Amino acid sequence: MRRPYILPLVITVVCLALTAGMGVAVVRFYNGYGKSADTTDDKVYDRYYVMITDDHKSSFWTSVYQGAYMRGLENNVYVDWLGGNLSREYDKEDLMRIAIASGADGIIVTADEGEEIAALIDEASAQGIPVVTLYGDNTHSSRCSFVGVGSYNLGREYGRMGLYLLADIIGNKDNERRQNGAKEGAAVQVPDPTESIGAKVTVAVLVNAYASDVDQNILYSGIQETMENEKSTDIELEFVPISIDDTNDFSVEESIRDIFMEENVPDIIVCLDELSTTCVYQAVVDYNMVGDVNILGYFLSDTIANAIDRNVIYATAVIDTRQMGGYCIEALQEYHDLGYTSQYFTADVTVINKNNVAEYLDDNGEESADE
Repeated sequence: MRRPYILPLVITVVCLALTAGMGVAVVRFYNGYGKSADTTDDKVYDRYYVMITDDHKSSFWTSVYQGAYMRGLENNVYVDWLGGNLSREYDKEDLMRIAIASGADGIIVTADEGEEIAALIDEASAQGIPVVTLYGDNTHSSRCSFVGVGSYNLGREYGRMGLYLLADIIGNKDNERRQNGAKEGAAVQVPDPTESIGAKVTVAVLVNAYASDVDQNILYSGIQETMENEKSTDIELEFVPISIDDTNDFSVEESIRDIFMEENVPDIIVCLDELSTTCVYQAVVDYNMVGDVNILGYFLSDTIANAIDRNVIYATAVIDTRQMGGYCIEALQEYHDLGYTSQYFTADVTVINKNNVAEYLDDNGEESADE
């Protein structure tokens, strides 16, 4: 009896084998497997680590990779950012398969709580390849360590930025009213400064539609609790999570422009990644809402720094990306040398605003190339 499903099954197996084989060839050809891809000498490294991210264009991930790459060189380890220079686009799961097939000594991957990525992490671990999850975790897998940012602490930093923002808005409006009152005569009564921005302030938090609900809920709670519990005025705060489709750059832009097409645009918008920050900044300018919509951003690119300097973005939370990349190498090295490592590494967070952004601009030039 013929079995009609045999031929498709054979074809599928052959295709998978060819894909894996091509992946191995690509990685070995591109990196020389154990040799630096950007040198012509015969230097051989002790270990070969692979870093896998969803995005190869953002300044954030470039900085993380630079931190990992430099720490790797200090330990005679070559770190490859897999996927950025391949001839076609591979998703994160395919890149994981390529890294496993290439026999890498360690994998750094921006994970999520999905079952497929968990299975691939477990597969790598079973083959003796330790995996460090970066920024996004997979708590159900056998990853050896997680390098990221404490979600609640990051939320508190955003909350504090929001409180300073409210105080500045109220203070500025109060000063304007007092100055106007002084011009018109001492008998003019200055209204309550909370009336300057209305009885209620809407705080919109842009959340990733496909990220871990647990981490985002913790971060959201940190923002809300800090602003509600530590505010010094009677202003009512309304917190609104807005889901952003980050499938690609265009979908992010569309999601954010939809916000500005609504009748009631939020008073404060909290951005949790670099792309959202730059898109909101551009939308505020395009819709002529500078001063009406206040932005709390994420990361510090030239664009974001200049926007802070021009009072379009109020402040931004800056993760120590170099430190984050370095921690990934530290975790893998410890695991190889000792057989264990810390379960969590948390990168530092700094707030950059109008008061200290000049230090960044002095180091990088006042005008950015992309402005």
